[in-house]
Amino acid sequence: MPDLHQHPLVTDRLSRLRSIDCPPHEFRRHVADIARLLVLPATAHLETEPVTVTTPITETTGRQLSRPVVLVPILRAGLGMSDAFHQLLPEASVAHYGVARNEKTLEPEVYLERFPENLGKAEVIVLDPMLATGGSAAAALSVLKERGARHLHFVCLVASPEGLDHLKKDHREVPVTSAAIDEGLNAKGYIVPGLGDAGDRIFGTL
Repeated sequence: MPDLHQHPLVTDRLSRLRSIDCPPHEFRRHVADIARLLVLPATAHLETEPVTVTTPITETTGRQLSRPVVLVPILRAGLGMSDAFHQLLPEASVAHYGVARNEKTLEPEVYLERFPENLGKAEVIVLDPMLATGGSAAAALSVLKERGARHLHFVCLVASPEGLDHLKKDHREVPVTSAAIDEGLNAKGYIVPGLGDAGDRIFGTL
């Protein structure tokens, strides 16, 4: 996992995000800023293949992505990251996976699945600002594997050690890119110090 937590731009935007005084419109902007900073490390290991390019001067050999890209924001909060990724990957398809955490059991409950047919041939990048218990992320990765996805990646802004352990246990082969690793979870399953409920703060539904 890239060591991003000390990057000045990341630490600045994360500090702003963490503040309880950060209003939704600024929260959305900072989420998008960090997501853009995560695109390059999250895609650094994607496979490429040679391609012939004719420049205004001559013919040369360049590189292009070997596989199409599918972005899978976990609803709702993942939508806050998807536009930033889509700006740098405009050719990517955008799937949707809707899951809500049951506040009593802390288990994920799925309410929407919309995936393209080419999952097995694509680089599939799952987006969610928070990796807390890891339940929603692990469930999404399991469903995507069932639908044929083989080249999976998970990207978040803030992760807990417990969430990372969960993904390592259930999906060891899936690379994880995170801007920060926090202290852990509280009794309610929220990341400490965390950001609060990222979905509510993005959409102003506190």
